[in-house]
Amino acid sequence: AQRHFILFSGNYDDLYQWSVESYSDFWAEFWKFSGIVSSRMYDEVVDTSKGVADVPEWFRGSRLNYAENLLRHKENDKVAVYVAREGKEEIVKVTFEELRQQVALFAAAMRKVGVRKGDRVVGYLPNGVHALEAMLAAASIGAIWSATSPDFGVNGVLDRFSQIQPKLIFSVEAVVYNRKEHGHLDKLQQVVKGLPDLERVVVIPYITSREKIDISKIPNSMFLDDFLAAGKGDQAPQLEFEQLPFSHPLFIMFSSGTTGAPKCMVHSAGGTLIQHLKEHVLHGDTTSSDILLYYTTVGWMMWNWMVSALATGAALVLYDGSPLAPSPTVLCDLVDRIGITILGTGAKWLSVLEERNLRPAETHSLQTLHTILSTGSPLKAQSYEYVYRNIKSNVLLGSISGGTDIISCFMGQNVSLPVHRGEIQARNLGMAVEAWDEEGKAVWGESGELVCTRPFPSQPTHFWMDESGSKYHKAYFSKFPGVWAHGDYCRINPKTGGIVMLGRSDGTLNPNGVRFGSSEIYNIVEAFEEVMDSLCVPQYNRDGEERVVLFLKMAPGHAFRPELTKRIRDAIRLGLSARHVPSVILETKAIPYTVNGKKVEVAVKQVIAGKAVENHGAFSNPETLDLYRHIPELQGF
Repeated sequence: AQRHFILFSGNYDDLYQWSVESYSDFWAEFWKFSGIVSSRMYDEVVDTSKGVADVPEWFRGSRLNYAENLLRHKENDKVAVYVAREGKEEIVKVTFEELRQQVALFAAAMRKVGVRKGDRVVGYLPNGVHALEAMLAAASIGAIWSATSPDFGVNGVLDRFSQIQPKLIFSVEAVVYNRKEHGHLDKLQQVVKGLPDLERVVVIPYITSREKIDISKIPNSMFLDDFLAAGKGDQAPQLEFEQLPFSHPLFIMFSSGTTGAPKCMVHSAGGTLIQHLKEHVLHGDTTSSDILLYYTTVGWMMWNWMVSALATGAALVLYDGSPLAPSPTVLCDLVDRIGITILGTGAKWLSVLEERNLRPAETHSLQTLHTILSTGSPLKAQSYEYVYRNIKSNVLLGSISGGTDIISCFMGQNVSLPVHRGEIQARNLGMAVEAWDEEGKAVWGESGELVCTRPFPSQPTHFWMDESGSKYHKAYFSKFPGVWAHGDYCRINPKTGGIVMLGRSDGTLNPNGVRFGSSEIYNIVEAFEEVMDSLCVPQYNRDGEERVVLFLKMAPGHAFRPELTKRIRDAIRLGLSARHVPSVILETKAIPYTVNGKKVEVAVKQVIAGKAVENHGAFSNPETLDLYRHIPELQGF
């Protein structure tokens, strides 16, 4: 298995080119290299006569189980999971053996209530060990797991779960976030009412003891202890792993759904496993001595990505709570307390630390930390400087980018390459990524549409309830027939091989015939100390002409003044060009975000155009959309 990796060890670019040109050979080599546990070997890696739009079947004939691969680590008393919660001093440790026992209990109880292969099991849960145990148990049976976090409103949850008709739901009675307790039972009751196919509701006492929790109004509900006891019988159940095809469905993931019903993307057990292992083992050099914390909710694909690291023998830290409470350095505190080696976060968190002028390098040891990962939105060039100057100088800062659609990354961290300010290090192995212009030609050193020209194992196998595949093909293959268009805008640096992400394609701006990404504006504007946040959207008139509108949220203690807007215009003109300068710059009190921390440009674009925005459930602050209605300065364009 080492053959090719040793042959190419001196030059990542050569290895990359081989991995995309001979992708069938690459994935076959990686199957062996990663030691995937399977009960039957594959007959064929992939039919290379089929293109990415054909969604070819991978590793045909093989039989495996995702949960078995995550629980394969045999050092029983090694810690698999550290569980940390906001406001709780204690960090709970769960060994691999304890995790296996709990998963066996959950799986036996699921079987007892009739959960079978292909059934949907869902979590409306915080990021804790119960979500992990329930997911692994569902996967061991061959059921399909899907989840949303407790900060989702009732409509947001029903927009998702009502499409997939789950049989079983796990939830909690309350959560704590940002020093406040948020009761959850009322929301859960409404969600259950909207899911007629549910056969069982399992409530986990999370904040208070079960004696103080009334679940009598929730039909078919029971507490977790009773659910597990019913499955247990007289003796401890044994773990059983259904042996399933590589393409068997594992996860249903949802698009953000800020402008339409969320897409239900079905991801395969094998495709998810092999892609995540490639990213953890090859790109991240993750081993059983690593301890990984990714700050995420259970509904974001980074949770799924993080938990797959168990297959390397690494330990996970599951943190539930605000990343800024009780102090903004709570994640750094955990690094020192637990010995975390890989810390994952959103670009936004790094910006907040910088805004607050925090310097963890001076207040924390961070000795064990070798990698900081960032995703969710493009990482600004100044954030690179901030990390190396004020967090840790000898750390790999890996900006990573992909998405829910592929439950993984197209590009990301790379332990064998240097880090260049403002750039993602490299395209990932086996991912034939290019930037294309409007004519469908690859461009280098210029902005273009992020495309993938060849098949990869973690493509969604299909969308739920999309029998003909028409929604799937419209989502990815309508822009360039036969080629995956991801909906992101980027620029690939031909000198370094690094990538700069420029925002979503549907949020790109094109005034006066110059197409550019909103992130190009944010990188300049948010470097101003007076600006706390910004939002850049296009506005169209009846003739189809476009102008750019920039909204500024001011930092505390700073006022919105003409003199500032002049300096911002000058900086954009200097840093980009005269044609990039926004036509209108206005103040706003708040900027809408999704619950996963992404700015919502498209919805604001619709509001400005006088259109209604449905599906407020995907927003963390939907009320902010009202700030963008009927703005006097935008009338009469």
